[in-house]
Amino acid sequence: MRPPEIRTDADSPVPAKVVQAVCAVKSDGHGRRLGLVIYLVVLGLAFANSLLSLIGYAARTPLFSYILWIPVCSAFLIYSRRNDLPKEHGCSPAWALVPFILGSASWFAGLVSRAGFLSHVDHLALLAFSFVCFVIAGGFLFLGRKWMAAAAFPVAFLLFMIPLPDRALNGIETSLQFASAEAASLLFGILGTPVLRDGLFFQLAGFSMEVAQSCSGVQASWVLFVSTVLASYLFLKSPWRRLALVLFVIPLGILRNGFRIVVIGLLCVHMGPHMIDSAIHRKGGPLFLALSIIPLSLFLWWLRKGDSRARTMEGKDLGP
Repeated sequence: MRPPEIRTDADSPVPAKVVQAVCAVKSDGHGRRLGLVIYLVVLGLAFANSLLSLIGYAARTPLFSYILWIPVCSAFLIYSRRNDLPKEHGCSPAWALVPFILGSASWFAGLVSRAGFLSHVDHLALLAFSFVCFVIAGGFLFLGRKWMAAAAFPVAFLLFMIPLPDRALNGIETSLQFASAEAASLLFGILGTPVLRDGLFFQLAGFSMEVAQSCSGVQASWVLFVSTVLASYLFLKSPWRRLALVLFVIPLGILRNGFRIVVIGLLCVHMGPHMIDSAIHRKGGPLFLALSIIPLSLFLWWLRKGDSRARTMEGKDLGP
């Protein structure tokens, strides 16, 4: 259902003169695109301190290092699809209203959080969300609803600029921690390895270990999730196949981490407890991540084959 047209009088939440000036620009020229560029530059300057803090935090935090590439990926996706996007632009202030309000509320909450009510990560998450909301609002104002609908994925992909808040991260870590312990227990049983389990503790022959929260594999799982979301858009067409690929990452990440726990446990049993401090435990994450890409790539290949068959059948149905 179409939202009602936004009023542009003095009572409008969006400044009337700004909206009228934007909507007055011709839709078939470069004026709107130039206006959006200027808008984004001004927006970037207004959020300069917050963006620099976010960049610095992402650069020194391995979990969020991917954030640095999110705007680049979104810009590349839009550029690569430039010939498929609408050539004429509109002005949709009513559609811009919701992200504008959300961005304003988030900005205000981020401003209040400077008093110490929230952690540094939560503070950055609020301001990053505010920035993305204002970018989306500008897209609706300068390019219109049809253009934004055509570029929905690249624009929505910007949401991954927002670092996971502390509560969300702790919740994901805890869930992966217990799920990985279940997967490890299952794999130990399949291998026939004698083991006594008490929650997150595993007692093996002459050795005991705990699946700590730091062993949840959240970094590899989250980065793989973000990468798979991007891969699903690039390589698949069917919405349900895209969803299937993204959801496949969840059990794959749990199984990968469970397998890592089993490998470390078996090494400690057969080679000695000192293997708990070995490189395969401390720095083996990339190796197990690379191994998990193999089944993910095979599943993607299978889904692409299904996509190709479906498009072939549609072509035959539309043929003479």
